[in-house]
Amino acid sequence: MRTPNEIFNLTGRTALVTGSSRGIGAAIAKGLAGAGATVVVHGHKQDACANTLEEIRAGGGTAYSIGQDLSAPRAGREAIKKAEAVAGPVDILVINASAQINAVLEDLAPEDLEFQFNVNVRSTLEMLQTCLPVMAERKWGRVVSIGSVNQLKPKQIVTAYAATKAAQHNIMQSLARDYARDNVLLNTLAPGLIDTDRSAGRKAEDPEGFAEYVRQLNWMGREGTTDEMVGAALLLASDACGFMTGESIFMTGGY
Repeated sequence: MRTPNEIFNLTGRTALVTGSSRGIGAAIAKGLAGAGATVVVHGHKQDACANTLEEIRAGGGTAYSIGQDLSAPRAGREAIKKAEAVAGPVDILVINASAQINAVLEDLAPEDLEFQFNVNVRSTLEMLQTCLPVMAERKWGRVVSIGSVNQLKPKQIVTAYAATKAAQHNIMQSLARDYARDNVLLNTLAPGLIDTDRSAGRKAEDPEGFAEYVRQLNWMGREGTTDEMVGAALLLASDACGFMTGESIFMTGGY
């Protein structure tokens, strides 16, 4: 019987974590590196990855960085190719980078809708088109899509964003069936409200109002932390999820 340390060990695996220059992505990148994976840190621009890269290496981990604008055509394919060029075939893909523009649908500009679709859906499809056949050939692969509680319980202010997150998980479910027998497993980690810079503006504008909103939002009455997302990500990125695919884990503080 394998020990927990063996089941969660990622030594010899290569992980690409998109949007890992900060926030949830950075925490997951550091967590995977701590479990032994070689990690490719990604940001919109490569120099944005410097802090995450430095922290991983300072902790004894192995990491590289790439820059890629995921809203551009064929950007998903390019991100995989860049990761392979610096670190070899990708065993673990964490699709964390996302675009969220808050607006009720009638106020959402066409370019804002297109931007969210391109980053959240099109680049996801392109990355999977590029890396899944290689994972299947190697008979081992993990894809972790970072979704959102909004994929299940959308709010009007994020109608378009929530739709793209629901689409992402639909893609995971669809492809999970096709790749399951190749030991390539695709799952979604769906956070609730997490303390990142995405909500910094709202906090600064109305601290008391935001605090009251958070108290009423979930059963714990608080924001989650980025570090609290790491354990579930490690589960989905390792042999620990060997009999799980096409599923979602919701990390919401109770909702």
